[in-house]
Amino acid sequence: QVQLVESGGGLVQPGGSLRLSCAASGSIFSIYAMGWYRQAPGKQRELVAAITSGGSTNYADSVKGRFTISRDNAKNTVYLQMYSLKPEDTAVYYCNARRLTIATLYDYWGQGTQVTVSS
Repeated sequence: QVQLVESGGGLVQPGGSLRLSCAASGSIFSIYAMGWYRQAPGKQRELVAAITSGGSTNYADSVKGRFTISRDNAKNTVYLQMYSLKPEDTAVYYCNARRLTIATLYDYWGQGTQVTVSS
């Protein structure tokens, strides 16, 4: 079992920056792939960025060059650094931990943190 707690959301002006954090507890953090997803009102949840247990990353096209995902296994924390924020980045951002074994998919979610980009 993994518990995830996001923090760092808030209101920011267009062009501004925010850093989201997701603190994990309850299991061996380093073996999980971690991801940030977001869901805007009336839209489906979408993948923003992901990082594997080995440190490989991938990003949604809409955030490439603006967002950076990273992890600190010593602190059991994954981060999402967001630059050049746009109004369309407004959403609830969710942290995800995922591990697939031969028999089981382990899939955990945080409660979400609101990011609002507005002047």
